[in-house]
Amino acid sequence: MSKKAYDISSISQLESVALKLLKLSDNRIFAIYGEMGVGKTTFVKCICKHLNITDPISSPTFSIVNEYLNENNEKVFHFDLYRLESVEELEELGIETYLSSNHYCFIEWPELIQPFLIDDYTNIEIKSNNNKRELLILE
Repeated sequence: MSKKAYDISSISQLESVALKLLKLSDNRIFAIYGEMGVGKTTFVKCICKHLNITDPISSPTFSIVNEYLNENNEKVFHFDLYRLESVEELEELGIETYLSSNHYCFIEWPELIQPFLIDDYTNIEIKSNNNKRELLILE
């Protein structure tokens, strides 16, 4: 598995990388790995800014999934699967419908969802070492 690494230590660097990712790939599904508090939701906020989302962006920790609309009324889905414990819970959520919707899906804590990710998607890992944050695209 190869990795492309980007320094995202500042918010301007993160915004720049978010825009680059949108331009580099036709993928609409992003699996986002990283420890608690590393910046996964902040990354989603930056991407949503470039997608012209008009709704407030927040972590879907308790709702599991947030739906946002952009200025053209196109949907974007943002998942936080941290609290889910089984594939059955994903199925009850209707995860396959979301993933096949052709809308952007940003998935934090995607470990459980791996069996559902059979088509093109982008694997991202965000790491923090001392005062440096790094975004890795895993290929």
